[in-house]
Amino acid sequence: MNKVLYIVDNNEKKDYQYDILEDTIIYHFSINSSSNIEVHLCHENVTLYYYYNNINYDNNSFNIKVFHDKNHTHSELFNHGVNVSNKKLDYHVEGIVLKSSSGCICNQENQIINMKDGKSTILPVLLIDNFDVDSNHGAYIGKFSDEKLFYIMSRGVSRDEAYQLLLNGFLINSDSIERSQIDLFLKEIKKI
Repeated sequence: MNKVLYIVDNNEKKDYQYDILEDTIIYHFSINSSSNIEVHLCHENVTLYYYYNNINYDNNSFNIKVFHDKNHTHSELFNHGVNVSNKKLDYHVEGIVLKSSSGCICNQENQIINMKDGKSTILPVLLIDNFDVDSNHGAYIGKFSDEKLFYIMSRGVSRDEAYQLLLNGFLINSDSIERSQIDLFLKEIKKI
């Protein structure tokens, strides 16, 4: 059984530190907030799934460091942001595997959708000091594709409704999320 944590930030700057002792899923939802996060995978064979989803209006940043402190640890980071205005949204995402930690898996997926002409950056960093590691990262900054919008609209859906569907799919990227835990975030999506 996985431990599941829900975090909802609203117009704030916060620091978080986690020592992961068992398989954990963290759903982190952010409305116009900045976060600094440090995670330590403290036991062998521990898996972390971290879903960071944010809606940005001002200049904000998301910084996360995941340390693979033990052998056979596994991290999967999924970072999705929507930059609604013409402000800055920065992601700095680090996966760190120590020389003493072997058999680790360290992956990240980072995406920011700019709704206007915002300035967004993604810095995916993998600091791997061991040869026995499977590690990947990806980064995308852009807009929703015209093809996706056209496809949805060809089904009789208005452009505004098509955007809402794409935003929901992009920011609520798991069917297992308890929507009652993120009511504030769901209301914010509807405002975009």
